[in-house]
Amino acid sequence: MSLADLLKLAVSAELGLAATMTAAWAVQRRTGNSGWIDAFWTVGVGACAAILSLAGGAGPAPPWRQTLVAILVALWSLRLASHIVARTRRASDDPRYRQLMKDWGDKAPLRLWQFLQAQAAVGAVLVVAVALAARCPSPNVRAQDVLGFALLAGALWGEAVADRQLARFKKDPANRGGLCDQGLWSRSRHPNYFFEWLVWLAYPIIAVDLTGGDLTGWLALLAPLIMFWTLRYASGVPPLEEHMLRTRPEAFARYSAKTPVFFPRLF
Repeated sequence: MSLADLLKLAVSAELGLAATMTAAWAVQRRTGNSGWIDAFWTVGVGACAAILSLAGGAGPAPPWRQTLVAILVALWSLRLASHIVARTRRASDDPRYRQLMKDWGDKAPLRLWQFLQAQAAVGAVLVVAVALAARCPSPNVRAQDVLGFALLAGALWGEAVADRQLARFKKDPANRGGLCDQGLWSRSRHPNYFFEWLVWLAYPIIAVDLTGGDLTGWLALLAPLIMFWTLRYASGVPPLEEHMLRTRPEAFARYSAKTPVFFPRLF
């Protein structure tokens, strides 16, 4: 892929997601429910990634690769977005964003818009990684393609299982005030985040051209790097665990003492 094509991909992704997150900001201001923000981000990333995977100018990339990558990113987006929408309809607000806006005080509207534009930039990196996987020029199915697609499918399944286990735990009145420590949640405090990270680790495996014919695929490695930092150290784990510590300190102390924060315990 030429530098001009790569730049065009990045600019298209950034413009599309900047507009999407501005719309998310407007919805939050109108409804007062920040839970819709993540739904907008998920749909925006999925739509941009699928469109750019199938768009013209892909050069020698085979149609089967473009189509399969587009289908898988669309499935990721639809599953996660439907889960977030269902959760948002049951809740009045997202505690992570609520705390941020409380900390920001009078500047909360502007600071929230800026924060969402930073999310758009992160999403643009992910979209480019997906597009690079779709545009890998290899016409054949390589061993790394099988590995990447298998990892992606397994990560989507694991994230869905983790979400269902948490939803089932919360439905049981006997668990009120507790923290889910069953199933995958007994192995990691954030198995949904772990499997989300694996989703983005899969795309570089598909994107990289080990023959050296197209070096741009290596840029897809930015996706798992930036997603790990975002989930583990920025808007994922830290605000969520701060909320749990404030609302259920004793339960969280017991849970955190026996359960790894991100990478699951195998035994």
